[in-house]
Amino acid sequence: MKIRRTEFFLKDYRDLPSEIQKRVDKQIILLVQNPNYPSLKMKKLKGTDKFEVRITKGYRMTLRYDGHLLELRRVGTHDILRKED
Repeated sequence: MKIRRTEFFLKDYRDLPSEIQKRVDKQIILLVQNPNYPSLKMKKLKGTDKFEVRITKGYRMTLRYDGHLLELRRVGTHDILRKED
C-alpha cells in the first residue's frame, strides 16, 4: 500500500511534540499492517469518505483510502477533526 501525506498533514506533524510524532509513526505502521488493530480505534467520520484514528487519548489522525493509496490528511489534538473538510 502506498502512503501519501497531504501538505496539511506534514505541517501538522512538524508542529507535534516529538513523543507524539513517535506515536504517530507507530500508529501508521499498525494501520498499514492491520487497519482493524484495536488500539487504532478507527472509525468513519460521519457523512464523509474519511476516517479517524486514535493516536493517544487527546490526539487523532484523519485519513482517506483511494484504492491502494492511503492518504494521511490531518494529525493533531482531537480538535483537528473540526478542520477536516
